[in-house]
Amino acid sequence: MAVDVSSRDKGAMRRRRSLMRDVVGFGVIVLAAAIGYFAFPDNLALLTRIIAVALLVLSLDLVTGYCGVATLGHAALFGSGAYAAGILSAHYGINDPLLMTLAGLVGGALAGLLSGLVMLRAHGLPQLVLSIALIHLFHELANKMSSFTGGSDGLSGIAPDPIFGRFEFDLFGNTAYVFAVVMLLVVFVLLRILVRSPFGMLCRGLKEDPLRIRAMGASPKRAIVKMYGISGAVAGLGGALNAISTQVVGLDTLSFTQSAEALVMLALGGTGSLFGALAGTVAFMMFQDYVSSVNPFHWLTMVGALLIAVVLFAPKGIYGTVAALLEKRREGRP
Repeated sequence: MAVDVSSRDKGAMRRRRSLMRDVVGFGVIVLAAAIGYFAFPDNLALLTRIIAVALLVLSLDLVTGYCGVATLGHAALFGSGAYAAGILSAHYGINDPLLMTLAGLVGGALAGLLSGLVMLRAHGLPQLVLSIALIHLFHELANKMSSFTGGSDGLSGIAPDPIFGRFEFDLFGNTAYVFAVVMLLVVFVLLRILVRSPFGMLCRGLKEDPLRIRAMGASPKRAIVKMYGISGAVAGLGGALNAISTQVVGLDTLSFTQSAEALVMLALGGTGSLFGALAGTVAFMMFQDYVSSVNPFHWLTMVGALLIAVVLFAPKGIYGTVAALLEKRREGRP
């Protein structure tokens, strides 16, 4: 009986610590967003872009960090959301930002379900090759459908209405940034609930031991396709945000480079952690923006040096390494 009480106490303590970490982490996100708004009033467009890409990296973490699916084609979901929102405005005159956001969510989710069904036809290296093939197919499809997508010239004519009829999307980016921050906070809270739900724990189990999950009677393929759909919805929200804030959608939203950079950001922050995905995105994009302005000819060398340093000295990523060090210090271990 004493053992049971002790186990319950330990479980309650872990839940309290987890809740406390969530509260602190949420507070850090809100504080960082407020600091960004007041410290960089002339650079809100960059901060909004960072949030849009952060949604892409969060969505990638769901399938790679939690389900263990290797992919280099996740920008297909991001671009699908961007084009869905942009086409709704440019071709059908529906300029309500909330409806455009919903269109991005649906477009990304559908692309995610399709990608998941295709990706599960293979494993390992062939699966990675399939993801690369998918991103190129999405890219070429958008290029061929130039009457809808604008092709290589990009989709223009996107004109979102003021939110609630009051807050206009001006050139300074104030409304777009606040809209992006609110979207990020809502998505982040929902994803924290998701990854701790029974479904989220099932996906973690698939990454660690899929054979045991099958023995328990669960369907790994069905779970991964569901997670791909959720991941696509999150990526689609990021694409819609990008379309609304920039008011143009280009083929670069469906590029292999976008997918590869998202994977680099995830590895930089730490896989299997939503906070890690955010940390990696902010660190990579802020560092990239700074070094490209300081040295526009050799900035890629500096970015490469940063990535090598992180891989060698912080293999768990920035957030993962810091969290591990704090855990050791809390437990008094050397």
